Amino acid sequence: MTTLPELSGKVALVTGASRGIGYGVAEALVARGDRVCITGRNEDALKEAVEKLGADRVIGVAGKAHDEAHQAVAVERTMEAFGRVDFLVNNAGTNPVFGPIAELDLNVARKVFETNVVSALGFAQLTWKAWQSENGGAIVNIASVAGLAPSPFIGAYGVSKAAMINLTLQLAHEFAPKVRVNAIAPGVVKTKFAAALYEGREAEAAAAYPLGRLGVPSDIGGAAAFLTSEQSDWVTGQTLVVDGGMFLNAGVE
Repeated sequence: MTTLPELSGKVALVTGASRGIGYGVAEALVARGDRVCITGRNEDALKEAVEKLGADRVIGVAGKAHDEAHQAVAVERTMEAFGRVDFLVNNAGTNPVFGPIAELDLNVARKVFETNVVSALGFAQLTWKAWQSENGGAIVNIASVAGLAPSPFIGAYGVSKAAMINLTLQLAHEFAPKVRVNAIAPGVVKTKFAAALYEGREAEAAAAYPLGRLGVPSDIGGAAAFLTSEQSDWVTGQTLVVDGGMFLNAGVE
């Protein structure tokens, strides 16, 4: 980014943000003037993302989302660098298996839930204690349309995202009125994470969407920017579906 806007005075922590949806979210928040801490597993990719976003406003903390020590370090580093953490965006996720849920290795299921759900709870607890319980803020959980309907071959991922949607409700209830908590449920977004769902057949995959295309990270970044803005001050406990109209095709024909 060659020119940066004036600082907003707000600070965000975005997990799993070295690329893909998380990077798109961080980019949208930096573009409006927020300072941001991003996390990711790959230190080199994280450093590259920090440089692209603007090292004077963005820091990176490498580690695995489900590691409690990493969670604590990420929140501590954010507080040390910026003195506050107004917004948390839980984006880190995994989907290491593709196949019927009846054949799912239970250890894989545990890994999916540890990364996709338990880590989000851990980060929310830490940001609440570090800043938000006294000063307010907002949390956005990146769920998925897979958490709203059956999803063949990615069942464990879908079940974990359904749990994240319910976690959003629980946190929104308990953290009110200080902190607003909402979720975003994207359809297929063009990222490396989702490549197996569209690679080599993008036109066919996009045909299922009334808006005629797959999502891109900035689509989700814009939604996250809204849910962490003053324009959404009376919105909490909601799941915003950002799916290019895909669910419009779910009716009886």
